[in-house]
Amino acid sequence: MAALQNDVKAFIVQALACFDTPSQVVEAVQKEYGVSVTRQQVETHDPTKTSGKGLAKRWVTMFEDTRKRFREETSDIPIANRAYRLRAMNRFVERAESMKNIGLAMQILEQAAKETGDMFVNRSRKEEPGDEPVIPTRIQVDVVDARKPNAEP
Repeated sequence: MAALQNDVKAFIVQALACFDTPSQVVEAVQKEYGVSVTRQQVETHDPTKTSGKGLAKRWVTMFEDTRKRFREETSDIPIANRAYRLRAMNRFVERAESMKNIGLAMQILEQAAKETGDMFVNRSRKEEPGDEPVIPTRIQVDVVDARKPNAEP
């Protein structure tokens, strides 16, 4: 196992901090630098793993800073943006329709409706900025007797 240059080590530490798996990092290092590394060698650069406990302080600091920045800056990841996801869904629906795959198109449309309706958000909309979330206090259900047309209540 040859010693790695600092730029390769930095690449490995940053990739691991961004939650890439060791296998993904091995492939990325091979593609980016043309250097062959093993998964075990990559794991020694992850301070959250047992094999990475002896990692130098500078690499641990880089790992922690990168991970913190990665968790805070999801706006840099296109799929974290609702508009990006909706545009992609629009392309998929058009393609599904052109392939006459109505079932798939309907699934994508349902997903888009959930996306725009805040289906996956753990909060309710507020009427005013200072108001509490709207909670229904009473639900009204009208019972209709379908057997008797024009029945008087």
